[in-house]
Amino acid sequence: MNLIKILKEEDIPKKYVDTPIGELIRYHNFNMPFKEYDTAQILVGMCMDNRNQLNMPPNFAYIIRTGGGNLRYSEFKVSYAIAIGRIKYIVLFGHNNCGMVNLVSKREDFVNGLCELAGWTRERAEEHFMNFATMYEVDNEIDFVVNESERINAKYPGIEVVPLFYNIDDNLIYFIQY
Repeated sequence: MNLIKILKEEDIPKKYVDTPIGELIRYHNFNMPFKEYDTAQILVGMCMDNRNQLNMPPNFAYIIRTGGGNLRYSEFKVSYAIAIGRIKYIVLFGHNNCGMVNLVSKREDFVNGLCELAGWTRERAEEHFMNFATMYEVDNEIDFVVNESERINAKYPGIEVVPLFYNIDDNLIYFIQY
């Protein structure tokens, strides 16, 4: 899989140029002036990581932020955005240096943080980590977002679902060629 850097209009794949996906790219990567929107045009699924900040206008998108951009436990929200919000496009973002990659290696820091900051007992914090870490761990950011996009697309075949990559080093959106 390759990342395609989008630096100019011609870099946007033709099938997305006249869609909300193309608009999102223009807003974020090219600083296109914001239009006004009364309703959401797109659903954005992305990691909760504070380093990921999209440049887009108010009311442009529904946004679901979860660890690693994993929408597996947010499907009702996805269904709501489609059925009630009438969106036809979903973009899922992976990003580099995601904290959900190799989550098991962060076990001790996770447990200690809950004990020190949340006042949890060590036993409770360890049990919490063991019950949930495997549900949220990501092996590889790009593979995960491509697989998650394919899973969501299979569930909602009438919706365009596109995996994208947010590079926290240059704050640009990239397409994933797979």
